[in-house]
Amino acid sequence: MDAKQATAAVPWPVGLFASVMGLAGLSAAWRLAARYGAPGWIGDGLAMLAWLTFLFLAGVQLRRVWSDGKTWLAELRQPATAPFLGTFWISLLLLPMLAPPGWPARAMWLLGAAGMVVCAWRNFLQWTAGALDEGQVSAAWLIPVVGLLDVPLAFPALGWPALREWMLFALAAGFVLAIPVFALVFGRLVSRAPGAQPTLLILLAPFAVGFSAYVAMAGEVDALARSLFYLDLFLLAVLLPRVYSMLRGQPFRLNWWALSFPLAASAVAAQRYALAMPGWFGRSVAVALLALATLAIGALAWRSLRGLARGDAMVPVPAAR
Repeated sequence: MDAKQATAAVPWPVGLFASVMGLAGLSAAWRLAARYGAPGWIGDGLAMLAWLTFLFLAGVQLRRVWSDGKTWLAELRQPATAPFLGTFWISLLLLPMLAPPGWPARAMWLLGAAGMVVCAWRNFLQWTAGALDEGQVSAAWLIPVVGLLDVPLAFPALGWPALREWMLFALAAGFVLAIPVFALVFGRLVSRAPGAQPTLLILLAPFAVGFSAYVAMAGEVDALARSLFYLDLFLLAVLLPRVYSMLRGQPFRLNWWALSFPLAASAVAAQRYALAMPGWFGRSVAVALLALATLAIGALAWRSLRGLARGDAMVPVPAAR
């Protein structure tokens, strides 16, 4: 079996850290919703679940490295699957926001930020080497971009003003690099059928995460922030029906967790928008997106746990197209 075939049949790929991202994002959304009356225990419970999921998956990956390091490395070297390593580093960036402030959270964030910058640099270096063909382009290429935009999210929670310039660097790099990568992925989307790939919803993430990152650094929801939020809503209205029609009737796969973080990030953006822009529109959108993200992630968790109980959850995850 060659490297490409091996990575296409991995039952516990690195990209499953997307589940941690989704749970962490949903926890943040519920905690923001608690400011206008939602139960606070839901966000706290989801935060604990995100931490437990992270520890479990970290143990699984360590076992993979120990038992079959060659396959694990092959997964990280393939252009189609290498970007999914970013889900691990993004998890390290999101989880400190769900923990009490202090040096443990700061150390975890520093590790995640350093790893994310190196991961993004490595991916972009590989993509610009000129050895890739159009068929290797996928929505997963946006993961390193989203990872850079995730770096500033913890700025208010960490209380670490000395790192403001580094966070601004990540925000600027994420925004600028999102433009060509989004155009490249979108161009392939309209010119060639991508198959039943839930990763299409990653197209939402630069706008949803970009909104929250910009607000975290700017401290206000200004015209630029609102424009990013409206773009996120527009893309959600376009992509969600398409992804639903793709996945309807398909057997459950663990890579469906790629749906979770874009939906959770959109829910977080909606809560921030509603808190900054009081009114029926903002509140209605916030409630609707929070409900959508909660139902989707709850369904993914149920299907995953049911599959584990039956012994059929570890369906081989195909390489992203």
